[in-house]
Amino acid sequence: MEQGRTAHLRTGSVDAVIRALGLDRRQAREFARAGLGDAGGSFPAAGSDQSAGLRISVLGPLTVWRDGTPAELGPPLRRAVLALLALSPDRLMHRETLIDALWGADPPATAVNQVQAHVSRLRCALDPGRSRRDPRRLLVSTGTSYRLSVTAEHLDLLAFQDEAGRAQAAQSSQDAAAACDLYEQALRLWRGDPLADVDRLRRHPAVIGLYRQRSAVIVAHAEAACTARLYNQVLPHLRPLTLREPLHERAHALLMIALAGTGRQAAALKVFEDLRHRLDEQLAVRPCAELADAHQRVLRQQIPAAREPPAEPAPAIRLIRAGRATPERAVPRQLPPAIRHFAGRSGELTALTGLMERAMRSGATVVISAIGGPGGVGKTALALHWAHQVAGHFPDGQLYVNLRGFAPDGEPLPSADALRGFLDALQVPAERTPARLEAGAALYRSLLVGRRVLIMLDNARDAEQVRPLLPGSPGCLVLVTSRSRLTGLVAKNGAHPLMLDVLGENDARELLTRRLGPDRVVAEPQAAGDIVMLCARLPLALSIVAARAAVRPCLPLWVLADELRNPRTRLDALDTEEAATSVRAVFCWSFQQLSVPAVRMFGLLGVHPGPDISVPAAASLAGVPVCAARAALDQLARIGLLAEHAYGRFAFHDLLRAYAAEQACANESDATRRAAAHRMLDHYLHTACRAAVLLCPARQPLRLVPPRPGAVPEAIGDDKHALAWLEAEHRVLLAVMALAVGSGFHDAWRLPWTLVTFFQRGHWRDYAASQLTALEVAQRLDDLAGQACAFRRLGRAYGLLGWHKDAHACMRHALDFYRQLGDAVGQARTRLALAWGIRTAQLRRRTAPGTQSPRAVPRGSRRTRARQRAHHHRLVSR
Repeated sequence: MEQGRTAHLRTGSVDAVIRALGLDRRQAREFARAGLGDAGGSFPAAGSDQSAGLRISVLGPLTVWRDGTPAELGPPLRRAVLALLALSPDRLMHRETLIDALWGADPPATAVNQVQAHVSRLRCALDPGRSRRDPRRLLVSTGTSYRLSVTAEHLDLLAFQDEAGRAQAAQSSQDAAAACDLYEQALRLWRGDPLADVDRLRRHPAVIGLYRQRSAVIVAHAEAACTARLYNQVLPHLRPLTLREPLHERAHALLMIALAGTGRQAAALKVFEDLRHRLDEQLAVRPCAELADAHQRVLRQQIPAAREPPAEPAPAIRLIRAGRATPERAVPRQLPPAIRHFAGRSGELTALTGLMERAMRSGATVVISAIGGPGGVGKTALALHWAHQVAGHFPDGQLYVNLRGFAPDGEPLPSADALRGFLDALQVPAERTPARLEAGAALYRSLLVGRRVLIMLDNARDAEQVRPLLPGSPGCLVLVTSRSRLTGLVAKNGAHPLMLDVLGENDARELLTRRLGPDRVVAEPQAAGDIVMLCARLPLALSIVAARAAVRPCLPLWVLADELRNPRTRLDALDTEEAATSVRAVFCWSFQQLSVPAVRMFGLLGVHPGPDISVPAAASLAGVPVCAARAALDQLARIGLLAEHAYGRFAFHDLLRAYAAEQACANESDATRRAAAHRMLDHYLHTACRAAVLLCPARQPLRLVPPRPGAVPEAIGDDKHALAWLEAEHRVLLAVMALAVGSGFHDAWRLPWTLVTFFQRGHWRDYAASQLTALEVAQRLDDLAGQACAFRRLGRAYGLLGWHKDAHACMRHALDFYRQLGDAVGQARTRLALAWGIRTAQLRRRTAPGTQSPRAVPRGSRRTRARQRAHHHRLVSR
């Protein structure tokens, strides 16, 4: 073999060599994997350097390799013929049996001819160059029957059965550890569902029988593993089995024992409860005695703890094939410690676990989960928390690297350096590490073949940085965290995106409680709630506040909450003087990656009052074309400084808004910021006016001055478009009105006027609030007509809300102003509205208790009404 005269040893020769050299169990396995034969029936991987000759694989998609080259099998019907023959190796199969399996009860008239033609083509593919009478032919015809004459060297099904038989023999001789290794070798031959690409045979009894064989071997493997206390070795097989067969009681009992043996009693008990519920719901039966016994053993903590596999001794010989040494396998454990006070993210954890379980069921080549989101949202914490939970499913180790894609110095870790670190962890000598990135990536993928490894690539810059670090074989799972969306990784490499947002209110409070302790939070519940909201439910910000409170246990929480209330100093309160943990510094790492237009757009977004912004509004705010605004917003969203929560609408949380306002003050002059605010107000005012005219053409439109240069109002086509725009911009328009009044814009009264028709469609509280705004502006400008109109519409809004006394008072004030102006039309409209209000009040009094008047609504909270009344009386008294 060293001289290259032969590629394989016979099974008996392999056993003889192992006995003569006195190899232990692990050395014998490495001896086989180095290519010195099949080590008792193990099936060489197709396409590997062991694949000289013919290789047929049915334990997964149907594949045929000859001398390392895939053979072309032809159309699906021909593949089905070969699959049927391979399912019954070295046994005659009658032609009628093939026809029944292929076409069922209604075969075509040419069925016999088709079978004969397919068999003839298969002979050419399997036995090229051999005559029909050659006794060495693999596909033999005998009358009207056919036989595929293969051995375990040719067919993975036979190799699997041989390995399973050897494992059962070892188990019978009380060598549970050896049996586990042999079972593991047998199960590694599976590449997914049997004949997964041969649809005609999906329900064939022989295929179903293969599923049962695999299940039986997994159960036997689990029994041996539980005896040897090698639970982690069998967990990756038991979990998919229980998912495929949710009522398999023996498999569930063994899964409970394995979980409890690895210290996961809670998970073991949950397995029992879930199965008990399924048995009761679907079969109306109780768990069997074996399952109940396992449950009792778990409850009493009678499951022996897992033992670590023995350390591999120094090799007694060098395992050589073709003059090259095979290194011993290393099992890296590189995951950093899990986050101690992790809270929330139950949906994301479930999604990650479901992704892993689906991959285990299907035998996917490599599964990538790309976890994205803004800085400080907890991407690394989630990935580490989940990775530690599922580490037992990856017995061949875990690899971790921080790619520094968004780091304080701005320099990401080169892929070649990350790859070199992984090769070091896999114990590749420095002299064997290739200098070229492509060659190193190829060696890395080769080392991961046949292994189950969890790989975490943290803080990636982009997809190009990640790709050289991806494995290429089944069994591995990759977690990638990044502030970028990694769209290329999703499109080209099939990654599954998982975007994180800030925590929900309950989860954020739970995080704060875990960091501070329940006593401190219970003592000041209002202050704790304020901290949660002022930190925008961002995990990093909550952790910083909790850390400040922890180091000063006498500091009341309300003091911390007060420090966070001022938006201008909020980020100062979240500064830890460390670049890795300060909120401002974390945001800055992303900010440094922006282009000049995106930097300007981000700063000007701090001028916008929120809660979100559309692309046309952003274009007017920045005074740029819509396409340029879209490009800048997309770049901000790609690195997590914005979130596109609906198509064409972007938003960020309050801490990012505060950071954007800081950048605007630092990079833009007061005149520039005020001009941007003017363009934004013009955009909303002119677009809203167009929408109002379409909703109510009878209303006399306002006479507006042209919008400022750079402000481009949106085109509104019809009344449906107008209503849709107003609904989408509803909350934004309220915020813009408040900003306009607070900033002293003279056109602030015009926006409430344009929104009257929209607010009258059920938004009555907003109707009242907008008219209070209009009244305040009119009083500031000493505009009698404006005050008269605002009082009249405010009275109308109060009447709709059922606040009839306030409505009557507003109408009286409106009449007084119209009399001073000599406006008879205004007086008539006010008297008409006053009469409507009186009539509505009468109907309300006549309505039976517990019901509402035809046009009235509930009065709302006392606090809300008191606040609006106080504002109303303050304005009226001027």
